[in-house]
Amino acid sequence: MKKFFIQTFGCQMNVYDGQRIAAMLASRGMTETSDVSDADIIILNTCAVRAKATDKVFSALGRIRRAKKTDALFGIVGCVAREAGADAFRRIPELNFVLGPQSYHKLPALLENPDSKLLNIDLGGLEKFDDLPRMSRSPAVAYIPIQEGCNHCCTYCIVPYTRGREISRPFDDVIQDCKHAAETGAIEICFLGQNVNGYKYTDREGRTFRLSDLIRAVAPLPAVKRIRFTSSYPTEMTDDLIDMFRTEPKLLPFLNMPIQSGSPDVLTRMNRPYDLNLYIDIVDKLRRARPDIQISSDFIVGFPGETDSDFEQTVDIAKRIKYINSYSFKYSPRPHTAAAVMQNQIPENIKAQRLAELDAALNELQRTFNESCINSVLECLYEGPDKTGRHMVYRTPYMQQCIVAGNPDNAKPIAGIRITAANKASLRGEFAD
Repeated sequence: MKKFFIQTFGCQMNVYDGQRIAAMLASRGMTETSDVSDADIIILNTCAVRAKATDKVFSALGRIRRAKKTDALFGIVGCVAREAGADAFRRIPELNFVLGPQSYHKLPALLENPDSKLLNIDLGGLEKFDDLPRMSRSPAVAYIPIQEGCNHCCTYCIVPYTRGREISRPFDDVIQDCKHAAETGAIEICFLGQNVNGYKYTDREGRTFRLSDLIRAVAPLPAVKRIRFTSSYPTEMTDDLIDMFRTEPKLLPFLNMPIQSGSPDVLTRMNRPYDLNLYIDIVDKLRRARPDIQISSDFIVGFPGETDSDFEQTVDIAKRIKYINSYSFKYSPRPHTAAAVMQNQIPENIKAQRLAELDAALNELQRTFNESCINSVLECLYEGPDKTGRHMVYRTPYMQQCIVAGNPDNAKPIAGIRITAANKASLRGEFAD
């Protein structure tokens, strides 16, 4: 029996893509292996959001080509494939295929003709969602893409180039995917999109559906206990969606809403057309709708032209909003983006210094929130055993990792966990009942 190896880099959309590829190969009688030297087909499912991510992919490709079987098929799918295109074959001549994020459903053509080279980086539509088989068994957290691409064209972002302009999936297709996931093991539904709260689909009868309609339709499914979505754009956080946090208890009290910078000048150069007062107003509305809601964010430091004052405003907004966890990165010039050719690029040493300072502030905010959870009881979702196999790993409604001592064989899919200890990175807890 032939075996396949998949390594996934990057965002949750890539996690979903990797799951669908695995389901497609399994439906053709193949089994998955974690040993690249034993695989008959090797797939790197890639992310190109930062230069470091792309470098990691090509570094992995170099290692794998020396370890793989001579006749193993070998290639990349996803955003790095779209970014590199045919040049990937020049850099790694052993590659058999290079498929963009909307083309990986073409892999069967290579399996039927293994002596060929396959290059497809076209920006298609939604064909991959229809052409690939559903997973026979859903993980506890089902990632359900509802749209592809992004129309916002932030000057630092490569997504409009690698994934294209925004396309929303048909409402009924998304609901069918959610129902199938719920029937095959899903406890949590996580709606995905590069601009997830920009979802907007108009059917043939002229009815328009938004993300709030998807949440409202999925919530009655008995097997689904938790609903969330990622990642959100501030100006798309409409009142109907905010109101869902008030009316739908299955919607988790947690939202990732990237601000990227606290400086109005930097936001303008980033082409993120909202001011801080609008962002703060949205957060205030969310907290009125759901008093226990917590917010996380993404930050970019060292964007071209960022001054010390600009950076200080970023630290200030982080402390004002009190983000409970966030992702922060040094600005990374990406091809096909306007920011890559802007004047006043910031030296790496200054980027590193600012990132360290911002991370220290964000870490302290995260530690403070984690410690505030001690003695509370949170309904948590089981993720699996820890690396030792002697503890259970749960995920709180705020996406914190919570470690519970005990035999993983006795884990409950959903459990009330009393938090007993906390640090910056995680929580410790015990079953409350």
